[in-house]
Amino acid sequence: MNTIVRRLAGVPVLDSAEAGSGPDPEWLVTNGLGGYASGTVSGLMTRRYHGLLVAALPAPIGRFLMLSGLDEEIRESDGRVTRVSPRFEPTARPAAFATLVDFRLELGLPVWRYEINGWLLEKSLHLPYLQNTVQIRYNFFSCPAGTTLKLRPLIQFRRHDADVSEHPSEPYVLTVFDDRYEIAAGGLPTLRMLLYDRGEFLIERKKIEQVRYIREALRGYPSIGNLWTPGAFVAVCFAAGAITLVASAESREVTRAMHPAEALAVERYRRKRRIESAHPKARSGFPAELVLAADQFIAPPAGRLVDRTLSQAAGDEMRTIIAGYHWFTDWGRDAMISLEGLTLTTCRFLEAGWILRNFARTLRHGLIPNLFPEGSREGLYHTADATLWFFHAIDRYLQTTGDRSTLRWLPPRLGEIVERRLEGTRFGIGVDPDDGLLRQGQEGYPLTWMDAKVGDWVVTPRRGKAVEINALWYNALRLLQGWLAEENEHDRSRELCRRADRVFESFNKRFWYAAEGYLYDVIDGPNGHDAACRPNQLLAISLPHAVLDPANWKAVLETVRRRLLTPFGLRSLSRDHPEYKSKYFGDARARRRLSPGNRVGVADRAAGRCLASSVSWRQRRSASAARGFCPPSRCP
Repeated sequence: MNTIVRRLAGVPVLDSAEAGSGPDPEWLVTNGLGGYASGTVSGLMTRRYHGLLVAALPAPIGRFLMLSGLDEEIRESDGRVTRVSPRFEPTARPAAFATLVDFRLELGLPVWRYEINGWLLEKSLHLPYLQNTVQIRYNFFSCPAGTTLKLRPLIQFRRHDADVSEHPSEPYVLTVFDDRYEIAAGGLPTLRMLLYDRGEFLIERKKIEQVRYIREALRGYPSIGNLWTPGAFVAVCFAAGAITLVASAESREVTRAMHPAEALAVERYRRKRRIESAHPKARSGFPAELVLAADQFIAPPAGRLVDRTLSQAAGDEMRTIIAGYHWFTDWGRDAMISLEGLTLTTCRFLEAGWILRNFARTLRHGLIPNLFPEGSREGLYHTADATLWFFHAIDRYLQTTGDRSTLRWLPPRLGEIVERRLEGTRFGIGVDPDDGLLRQGQEGYPLTWMDAKVGDWVVTPRRGKAVEINALWYNALRLLQGWLAEENEHDRSRELCRRADRVFESFNKRFWYAAEGYLYDVIDGPNGHDAACRPNQLLAISLPHAVLDPANWKAVLETVRRRLLTPFGLRSLSRDHPEYKSKYFGDARARRRLSPGNRVGVADRAAGRCLASSVSWRQRRSASAARGFCPPSRCP
């Protein structure tokens, strides 16, 4: 198999008075634990999340910034000094910068190529799988004799999402063990550094003050912080050799367990195997790149030892899905929506089963967690739709794998989910006995995917009966009805069928906004019905069991196409609504105030599959009948 290479069409040119003022693409590499390295192609640190090693450590620590960057300097025998790339905005520029002539991703791993006074330097980076370790490799091509490389580690120990102004309460301490150098600060994790295969370390401790992070400033967060450096590694460059710096939060034994060249070969082999085991249509070109991208989101959650023990006792391994980098952990809703693409399309069926069964073990009060906060062992359960997406993910898994053992294991837990909604559970989530529809809402909690919140202010409360919640509720009832029938539990199956019939009838009677030809977004809210035109209504026609009468599909689809579709996706609110905002900018509070009008979120993306499909509405109507669309008159 050929190596998958993605080249940047153009590279950033840092010739302005203020570095970082122009477009500067960002890169990300993860370690399979939720830890990562990330930065800009130019090398400039612009976000609090940028760093060469963000380790995923056991709770209550969570993801922790260990190595912010490297100040890289080339000194030639004639005295010329060239800095490889900027790490921060310097007040003065004491040296010229190398010219970045090429940036590419090889099997998803970043590679930079620089020209320095007529010769070439190539830098690459990778994180060994399931290790909190980073390896930065420097290859030299035709460099002059006597050229030296100076690498100055830039240190700031803090949680990766903490303000850049944060620093340890105790001073940094450098400890030397022969050729290994360790940095600690009080009871915080230890950073271990080692230079392969030659060089020395010069102790030059100093503080680098007033470092400005441009993106944090633009987002309205604290943007000035300090870095600390213990000194610098210095090595003589060879024309046909490589120098690798290893930085790690692992034990001393793990740090030295494998030579960097071997570790890189192992990681490249692992990535190639991921591609080779994916669906045949995803083994080359852009789909293969997506397979590698998907790999970065599947991880064993760090620190949740009780959950891991329960999983292993049942014969599983602990796996979850990171909702997004840099700042998200694992979220129930996002995991269930993305499970099909991340695990089933990539043929990671075993891990898909682990993820589903692990989430099933976290059920509390008939709910799966909304999210696990950073560094926490316990989940938060304040969501009305994540558990209903769970049914959808199970359906996709069973359709793909035919896993009968999981099918037999899950129904009791799924039955508990239904029963808790019939009885009523936390956050006002429960079935209205008058119409069988599912309502939700509690003051101070945004329980749907539109969950922007600033302090105690919920931006889009949506309390009442939300359109996509009831579409998911109907789909869940029909799916469980079918699974119980497959397991010969016909009495329970018929009871669920009757409940689903009622939901279908009530939904079509109460959600249809005939005057405008689309669906209410929320009914029976504190202020009555909400007629805001949103993409949430698409789930009423795009789920396997569509709750909307097919006679109204075309009207909904055309309304959404006309009022919400853009070249970049779906608006979350029609432009003619008084709360619509056309621009998204400002600090955190200002951005969240704008989110009802222009956010494109997971529900938009999931529902958007209906618009992205080339299948016409009539074909989808026929397809729905073929896959088991079951109006009340046709139920068994």
